[in-house]
Amino acid sequence: MIATKWLLGITGGIAAYKAPELVRLLKKQGADVRVVLSQGAKAFVTPMTLQAVSGHPVYSELLDPDFEAAMGHIELARWAEGIVIAPLSANRLAALAHGHADDLLTTLCLASTAPIWVVPAMNQQMWHHPATQANITILKDRGAVVIGPGWGEQACGEIGLGRMSEPQDIVNQLFPMYQPMKEQEANLQGLRILISAGPTREAIDPVRYISNRSSGKMGFALAQAAATLGAQVSLISGPVNLASPHGVERIDVMSANEMYNAVMTKAQDADIFISAAAVADFAVEKALSQKIKKAGATGLQLNLVATPDILAKVAALPKPPFCVGFAAETEQPEQYAKKKLQEKHLDLIAVNDVSREDIGFDVNVNELTVLSQHKTFHIPKNTKYQISLKLLQIIRECYDTKNKIKNS
Repeated sequence: MIATKWLLGITGGIAAYKAPELVRLLKKQGADVRVVLSQGAKAFVTPMTLQAVSGHPVYSELLDPDFEAAMGHIELARWAEGIVIAPLSANRLAALAHGHADDLLTTLCLASTAPIWVVPAMNQQMWHHPATQANITILKDRGAVVIGPGWGEQACGEIGLGRMSEPQDIVNQLFPMYQPMKEQEANLQGLRILISAGPTREAIDPVRYISNRSSGKMGFALAQAAATLGAQVSLISGPVNLASPHGVERIDVMSANEMYNAVMTKAQDADIFISAAAVADFAVEKALSQKIKKAGATGLQLNLVATPDILAKVAALPKPPFCVGFAAETEQPEQYAKKKLQEKHLDLIAVNDVSREDIGFDVNVNELTVLSQHKTFHIPKNTKYQISLKLLQIIRECYDTKNKIKNS
């Protein structure tokens, strides 16, 4: 089934300003979009704006005499093939969770059999409140898919979880659920793929640590893309502020040793291992049990020891999976990546130039050069999800070629 008829619900919150862009991106995918506004949403975005970008009247009144003359809310509920609510406020979340039908949007959700995605956006304290978490659990148990929220600075000035996911990230998670497999995309049905993502933290004392700069976005995008293309995906993640990809087994770790143990356990049964994590290269030889005091600590020295080279260890297994590495370089990226490819006996390595500020760290776009022992592939700048689809296509082709040679 290809969902082309989308009902977008918008509830009250400053993040509603992102809704016109979400409508635009949905239409770019070929979707027919109808918009329903809660009363609170009207304070942040106008019906006229949304009508202009969607090309359809915008609905908000439950008891609209003209609309209801033909039982309009029932017809709209039947029309929708997918419902996404972005942003979803704490108040409307509670109403949905407890089956209220006190406005047009909640009534439509009760009257429709279409799958529902919700994109929460609220103050970080509201998000963490036990009542909100209980309501989210109720929706998940009913089959709703929760996208986000993201972490960062909020309109109220606080910092934490609660930001609405970006429109492009929402669309990336909506459409793979329904899009048919394209001929040029990799079919990963039946493959077991293990992915590592994010940084690790190596403790110095109870409050300080050594780490690498990594948001985990590339690894999480790969996990979502691989699951969408049919793979059985296990994601081992360091500490990140990202929602779990849909349909993916997630294992959270903190240190390089924890990631090593988790990866080595899962690698035994994996067909493909993609090492997208930014594992700290060094750890303190012996972390202190008490906080180091700044006073009198002039000339402080730390004894560092190398952490396990997880990717090299996996590649050296008696029956290793197909191994794909990542290299974030600031100079001569292809030269250093080729060296890593050969020294670690990898099948592929993906390299990006992190000296550029427009790709790589902390952003939603990337650009990759992918090297095998004999070929070079270039993936142009795009969203990390689209980059992931292209990379997985290359991985599948090289994986099949290797197996064909091995079995010939």
